[in-house]
Amino acid sequence: MDFFSVLSMIGGLALFLYGMHVMGDGLSKVSGGKMEKILEGLTSNPLKAVGLGALVTAVIQSSSATTVMVVGFVNSGIMKLSQAVGVIMGANIGTTITSWILSLSGIESDSFFIQMFKPTSFSPILAIIGVAFLLFAKSEKKKDIGTIFLGFAVLMFGMDSMSAAVKPLADVPEFTGILTAFSNPLLGMLAGALLTAVIQSSSASVGILQALCVTGAVSYGVAIPIILGQNIGTCVTALLSAIGAKKNAKRAAMVHLYFNIIGTTVFLIVFYGLNMVLHFEFLGQAADAAGIAVAHSAFNIFATAILLPFSSGLEKLACLTIRDEEETEPQSEAAQLLDVRFLEKPAFAMEQSRNAAKKMAEASKESLFTALSMLGDYREADAERVVAEENNVDEYEDALGSYLVKLGQKDLNVHDSRDLSIILHCIGDFERISDHAVNIMESAKELHEKDLRFSEKALEELKVISKAVVDIVNISYDVFENTNIESAKKVEPLEEIIDELNKELKSRHVRRLREGKCTIEQGFILSDITTSLERIADHCSNIAVCILQVAEDSFDTHSYLNAIKKEDNATFQRRMEETRKQYPLP
Repeated sequence: MDFFSVLSMIGGLALFLYGMHVMGDGLSKVSGGKMEKILEGLTSNPLKAVGLGALVTAVIQSSSATTVMVVGFVNSGIMKLSQAVGVIMGANIGTTITSWILSLSGIESDSFFIQMFKPTSFSPILAIIGVAFLLFAKSEKKKDIGTIFLGFAVLMFGMDSMSAAVKPLADVPEFTGILTAFSNPLLGMLAGALLTAVIQSSSASVGILQALCVTGAVSYGVAIPIILGQNIGTCVTALLSAIGAKKNAKRAAMVHLYFNIIGTTVFLIVFYGLNMVLHFEFLGQAADAAGIAVAHSAFNIFATAILLPFSSGLEKLACLTIRDEEETEPQSEAAQLLDVRFLEKPAFAMEQSRNAAKKMAEASKESLFTALSMLGDYREADAERVVAEENNVDEYEDALGSYLVKLGQKDLNVHDSRDLSIILHCIGDFERISDHAVNIMESAKELHEKDLRFSEKALEELKVISKAVVDIVNISYDVFENTNIESAKKVEPLEEIIDELNKELKSRHVRRLREGKCTIEQGFILSDITTSLERIADHCSNIAVCILQVAEDSFDTHSYLNAIKKEDNATFQRRMEETRKQYPLP
């Protein structure tokens, strides 16, 4: 084997790994986070957990990625450790799909239709379709499908390059001698574990083993221990991802490790015990790609079948290894939702960001509505609740801001990029609304502590503007959560009416002050409240305008508002008049 053959082998390996990476990324983007959402909604049914783990891994083509996601779910509190055990077992079965696809390259037949099932036959067609989709398709989804096709074609080209480069090794006695050493189960397992730990993909390392099969020098006696080691080596990725995680996330990674170590040990004892009695003749035969796929699947199905009834035992073993004393400070709800491990799957990370933003919006709304209820009935418990919700909103803003900046550096589709921009623009408004809620609560507290009361007239007027603010908050928050363009158009007229109400309330207060019906102290408090309400409406306007501008692919807020508020804009003026009738002052 000369220098150029070695170069071809390394180049083929590089293309193989890159093709697998590209194909996996494309599959993840097409799924749009749906596969991960399936895992998130998992029940405690062990068989269902295994099935879903296998399905998700087969789709995203990586048991390591699935296990890392599971570690993230457990760390976030989304999934219980008991649920994670079944998913991890299923992931080991799902990852074998890659070896079955690669084994199709060994099909031998003169039939045209059977030949077309060989990856070397249909991968050029997929490459042509993939390039056409990437160059000419306007749909983001078709571009992602094109990426999957191209990734598969590159993967198969890399596989063929590796196979062609290593084929001459069949005539090299030194190579055969090295492989013979791997027929020792312990050495073979060690080699498989090291290779997989380095490239962090059992699917890829099995593919490399399948490529070596073309030499005819890889017997089943050599291949089986290596396959067993590969399942142990793939645990490295999950173990690394668990560093710095909460104790249950570390336990999930340990479950993955224990499952593969115990499964491998039991398989070794049973398989080689039977071999001592039955003397399996096939161990000395040359392995092929299909045989490697069978061995890979057989081991993982065997390990799952044996250990699934004892899943609670694996959980207890992990708990004994990672004890409760190691628990660190509890994470905030925002930090739990926005786990950095999810960034490896940008579509799902974006889904988590949407969930976090909705929770932030709900918290700010809750703080505001609680504060408004205190104007007529002050209670200390409600005041504490307003402050707690405001602190919660602050945590969400900090967590979302830094998380979305990191997520923005990932490869996102058009829909996710748009949503990322919307959330980044709106979280500041949610935070300011909760700040104004605290201001309103403090005004209510001042009234209570000083034993002051507004006049009946002032209270009736305050109810009108408060109702308008409640309505604009409900509308704008619905606009944010559902990207409701039609509802967004209702916000700006209502914001204008709230401005008018604020001015009118202050003007009426001045008249009552002159007539001696109100005091300056009461006036200051009333002014603080109505100013906060007016500013809340401004922030609601910002949220609605953001949604409308993203829909129109523009971010010039002032120009947009100036355009719709022109006196000759009959539609806007009509909406203003209709809205004004809904909030008449007594």
